[in-house]
This record gives sequence, structure tokens and C-alpha cells, in this order.
Amino acid sequence: MDAMAKQMGTTEAGTNSINDITPILNKETGKDAYRSVEISAPKADDKQTDTLRTDIVKAVDEGHAVVANIAGTATDTDGNTHSFEGGHYISVVGYRDNGNTVTIADSANPNQASYRMNVDNLADWIATRGYTS
Repeated sequence: MDAMAKQMGTTEAGTNSINDITPILNKETGKDAYRSVEISAPKADDKQTDTLRTDIVKAVDEGHAVVANIAGTATDTDGNTHSFEGGHYISVVGYRDNGNTVTIADSANPNQASYRMNVDNLADWIATRGYTS
């Protein structure tokens, strides 16, 4: 992890962009399995959400996670809020309901290390940032 973080330019302030993570994941896995996708608008549109859903299903079915750069506040399916105004990275590690509900692994809080979220909420949480799948 430390070696990968160094290659990504990660500091105590974090990692700048999803585009810093994608090439390192490809290098570490030995194949071009990952690609960066940006959602630059303040809210994801239907097409961006559909693409995210498809990318999550494909990635998980192929045995790897989606890494998402998120910012702001989102609510999970249990009604808990997760707030990272300055930004944060999470991993999407599973799905159900054809990708409409996703499972998130999050290192920020050991008491909420895994939770589920509607993919529409996740897409808006990623908005202004991006993900790698």
C-alpha cells in the first residue's frame, strides 16, 4: 500500500485525482483492467448513472472493485449519512438488484466499514470527481 501510495503521489492531504490511481492499479494487476471515468457536472445525469451501474456490474463480475473519488454527503440504504466535504476514496465491491444497489467498502469509519447505497446516490456523490473501473 505504501509503495502504491507513493507512486500515486498520495500525501497526508490525499490523492489528487482518480487519474492518478488508474495507471497504478493497472500496473499492479499486470493488465489494463481499469479505466478512469469522470463525472464533471455537479449532478450525474441518467446516462452517467447508467454507465456507472454497468461499469460496477462488469467490474464486480470480473472480480475487481470500482474505486470512486467522492465529495460531499450521501445517504446509504439504512438512512445513515456519510460526509466527506473535502473528498475521499471508497471501493464499490458488490451489487444487487441488477446494480441498482451497490455495496461500498469504506476505510474512514471502522463502525461503518461496509454499507449499501442506491447507485443514483453514488453517482451524485461521485459528481465533480470520477471513478476507475
